[in-house]
Amino acid sequence: MSEIKLVRIYEHEQPSGYRILVDRLWPRGMSKVNAKLDEWDKQMGPSTELRKWFNHEDEKFPEFKKKYIAELEQNDFTPTFIKTVKEQLKKQDVLFLFGAKNTKHNQAVVLKEYVESKL
Repeated sequence: MSEIKLVRIYEHEQPSGYRILVDRLWPRGMSKVNAKLDEWDKQMGPSTELRKWFNHEDEKFPEFKKKYIAELEQNDFTPTFIKTVKEQLKKQDVLFLFGAKNTKHNQAVVLKEYVESKL
């Protein structure tokens, strides 16, 4: 069975699968050619205000998670995104690519958990 995998876009060794960048901002220093994306769904990233407030501070993560899920619930693109992920999972793994250094406390972690709860 295929699964959603979280992958830091800067990692040299990357699994194969359907590649979706889920950051609102393009990762610094990453060329579009090297990224080899199938999609860039910047609409699925947290709002600029929420991203700046969180500032990748671990102690804010629980509150960030609540606020980001609320944004996902209100996001008009969320149903389409979930449908795309569901369709791709029938064929292959889906990679949620992100740029954050912290691999445990970032929006991709929240998004993966959220999408899995809706599948």
